[in-house]
Amino acid sequence: MTKTMRVFVTGATGWIGTAVVKELREAGHSVLGMAHSDAGAVKLQAQGVDVYRGDLRDPTTLVEGVRATDATIHLAFHMDFTDYPGINRMDRDAITAMLEAMAGTNKAFVGTNGTLVVANPGKVALETDAALGNSPLTVRAQAERLVVDAAKRGVRGSVIRLAPTVHGAGDKGFIAMLIHLAREKKAAGYVDDGNQHWPAIHRDDAARLYRLAVESAPPGTVLHGTAEMGIPMRAIAETISQGAGVPTTRVPASEASAHFGWMSMVVGIDNLASNQATRELLGWKPERPGLLDDMRAHYF
Repeated sequence: MTKTMRVFVTGATGWIGTAVVKELREAGHSVLGMAHSDAGAVKLQAQGVDVYRGDLRDPTTLVEGVRATDATIHLAFHMDFTDYPGINRMDRDAITAMLEAMAGTNKAFVGTNGTLVVANPGKVALETDAALGNSPLTVRAQAERLVVDAAKRGVRGSVIRLAPTVHGAGDKGFIAMLIHLAREKKAAGYVDDGNQHWPAIHRDDAARLYRLAVESAPPGTVLHGTAEMGIPMRAIAETISQGAGVPTTRVPASEASAHFGWMSMVVGIDNLASNQATRELLGWKPERPGLLDDMRAHYF
């Protein structure tokens, strides 16, 4: 039986964090959840979770959280895509502060990245792949490298690369944004032939993966949080079309920015991603519904 731990969770009030907290507690672990607002603190208290007040904008506020617990899961991220370099710099500073406080302790630290950093058109991304240098998302790989390299400093660091869509009832991420955009534009768009692929994972399956990683992922491990290897973007657009009652529309790549706005950075990416090594290493098996079925059931 796995030894129970007290786990510090940043982003504990977020979409994935809420599910991770629930998963950890159901497995017998206790949780110290970070909140940066009164509303977040109330939300955690309502779940019976101990509250830690901290903020990514001040990395020093995170240090006592990692020192007071047996392990850390880092999910907090400021989703301000108008300053992508800035929010990533903030994330790296927070990770650096936490890892420095954990050096030599052999405590577990589970970081978060996305499979989009290893997207390579027509190829299936593996856990062992490094980020491609020509991607606008490559900056995210710098945070991943901090966590992986922490193994050399006595931290059991691992990183979960999540699928671009972590879905489920209540999702406000990329799929919900695409649905909102389709209603606004009165058409569900896809780029060129729509044969780009996005992997996907249900929120509950992702939460279980985080729990397994914090319990037993070896130091320096990169994991793929993908239940489905890749769903064609045209199929996603067609499902949005059916659910929202709007037609589909082909958007040439040259017009993607005008149609999708800042999301044009990701909707045209082909990102097949395997999870085989992750499943074999941790004995993880995704069990929840796939993206398209989940969309039909909960998104419209």
